Amino acid sequence: MKRHRYTWSIMGSKMKNQVFEHIFELLGYTIFISCLLSCTQQNRGRAYYLSNNGDDGNDGSISAPFKSIGKLNVLQLQPGDTVFFAAGQTFTGSILLDSSDSGLDKQPVVITSFGAGNATIDGDSATALTLHQCKFVQIKNLQFKGLGRKEGNIKDGIIVNECNNIFLDGLSVKGFQKAGMLIYNSSNININRVTATENGFAGISISGTGKKTDCKNINIRNCRAENNPGDPTNFTNHSGNGIIAGYCTNVTIEYCTATNNGWDMPRKGNGPVGIWCYEADSVVIQHCISYRNRTAPGAADGGGFDFDGGVTNSIIQYCLSYENEGSAFGLFQYAGAGNWYNNTIRYCISENDGSISPAHAGVFVWNNSGDPAQLKDCYFHNNTIYNAKGAAISYEPQSLHSNFHFYNNIFVGRDSLIIGKNSGSNFLGNNWYSLKDGFNIKGSRTLQEWFATGRQEGYNGKVVGLNINPQFDSAATRITNPDSLKYFNKYQLVPSSALRKGGINLEQAFNINTGGKAFNQNDAPVNGIGAVF
Repeated sequence: MKRHRYTWSIMGSKMKNQVFEHIFELLGYTIFISCLLSCTQQNRGRAYYLSNNGDDGNDGSISAPFKSIGKLNVLQLQPGDTVFFAAGQTFTGSILLDSSDSGLDKQPVVITSFGAGNATIDGDSATALTLHQCKFVQIKNLQFKGLGRKEGNIKDGIIVNECNNIFLDGLSVKGFQKAGMLIYNSSNININRVTATENGFAGISISGTGKKTDCKNINIRNCRAENNPGDPTNFTNHSGNGIIAGYCTNVTIEYCTATNNGWDMPRKGNGPVGIWCYEADSVVIQHCISYRNRTAPGAADGGGFDFDGGVTNSIIQYCLSYENEGSAFGLFQYAGAGNWYNNTIRYCISENDGSISPAHAGVFVWNNSGDPAQLKDCYFHNNTIYNAKGAAISYEPQSLHSNFHFYNNIFVGRDSLIIGKNSGSNFLGNNWYSLKDGFNIKGSRTLQEWFATGRQEGYNGKVVGLNINPQFDSAATRITNPDSLKYFNKYQLVPSSALRKGGINLEQAFNINTGGKAFNQNDAPVNGIGAVF
């Protein structure tokens, strides 16, 4: 009996182990599934709904929605939470989010619309949306409006202040006296598909307390700044800008449009620009269109693009400017700004810019610091400047500068191609053509005469510039969509043109990395002249 019991004991032990293993296995699956469901729920977060037909005493579910923005503001949104506003409805008030309403990398807080179309947030006389010290928040598919820049609103429309990892997508903002959207002292901000219109100071503005590192890693893409006329209360500085970026580093502005801004700035003096930056480092503006921007009667600027005071290590490329009251490309330095240096404008097009403002040219150089070392090291190559209304390049009487290099550009002007003193600039491999006289640069009637007078367009002892009619179409440009820029071939050189291979190989001669792509993203010939091939 003892042996039998012993045998049974051994068999029982094995069976117990198998049972326990099975239990532990089941328990493990249970724990795993429980964790998975918990994590999924955590990732999903709560959904809150707001409707004009709701009640703030409800639980905020889709069947029992809240009613007011005031109720939203007292919630502490958690990672993964989503707030849905009923599409087609208007909600009056100011949305206020702070650090207690932040998300996580894979669990952002989201505020958006539900249903067909977008909801409207009516800020009335105040700011419609403020994000303060938030992280990982997404604002999508909403409209924001104020009373109007002259009708009682004195605020910015959307303020992102001391935030990081914010995504703003599919928004419209209008009717605010200051900026439609202000990004202030913030980092890792992505702005996509924002339309800013009928605001005062600017459509979209990036700013900080005074350092280039105040704002970092900002991307503005597929945005439109249109009809932002000016701030009626600002009598001391510019207003009516399209997109403006200051006190920032590592900013990209691409596939954006600025038009009809700045026409109601209430002062004379320095004015607005379509897309521009100041006190900024490592800015890239590309594939953008800035056209028919304006300034106040008798005021300055009103141009397409501008690298202003203190800009360093930045690029404007593959952009189109036309019919702006100011110049297409402002190269400016003001007294008190940080030094301006190492900036590039390449493979861009200007058509009939600068006819109203003091520029009277497609390119305008200005420096009121009085120090040429503060405005230096500019690389302006492979652009096409066409101006049937004025000059190609203008130097303001206060325009001391140094080491400005103009290479492989096409300059077409009405009469004299250059206005003002160009000492500090070096011209090589460019094509010059005056619509009136064939060639005219400040009285020189031939390229050889200008070379002999100013030693320009000379390289290795010979003249390397050209004086050829590029035979461009004079019809007015009408393109308004940046997505169509790659198909814009109005200034493309004909296959037989000597300008296709008439320039200087910049990489070989000066170790300049040209990027390799022309305006329309075709491969650019290494010695081509102009922007489009």
